[in-house]
Amino acid sequence: MTETTVDDRALPPALAEISALEFDYDEGNGIDFEPYAAFDSPEETTDWLRNWTGNHDLDGGAYRVFGQDGTGGLAALWCIRPRPPLAEQPVVFMGSEGACGVVAGNLSDFLWVLADGIGPMEAVEYDDHTSRPDPTLTSLAQRHATTARRTAQAIIADARAEFPTYAEDIDALCQ
Repeated sequence: MTETTVDDRALPPALAEISALEFDYDEGNGIDFEPYAAFDSPEETTDWLRNWTGNHDLDGGAYRVFGQDGTGGLAALWCIRPRPPLAEQPVVFMGSEGACGVVAGNLSDFLWVLADGIGPMEAVEYDDHTSRPDPTLTSLAQRHATTARRTAQAIIADARAEFPTYAEDIDALCQ
């Protein structure tokens, strides 16, 4: 897996705005997501990736962790594309029990996934991506998104098609 790091460690404006929100899990009917006010440090990210995979030779430089679910699974920007800004990098999720996958092809599409009522954990761990629009998150997406609104289901399917081997590539890093 080719890794391209991006030096910017500041949250993009949309993620900064998301970090001020509280997400309601609603006993499984909402979004299980706790956004961070800042990216995890490079050291924390490397420690997390090494512990998650059991591979202590890895470096977490290709990830910018920006939130978690209630069990400790992490959402991150995956800096795989050379040189684009952070907002153009795909959003991924790595669950506490080993599930992982690509949530959206970029931050803009991730905003539409959230607006559709689907969080990063739900996008990866469940196949039912039934739309449950959230007015607050829809308003946020309308202010920040640079891509056209689409359903979470379409965005997730497109991200999986663009990065079809992500989960297998991560599994191959595990020891």
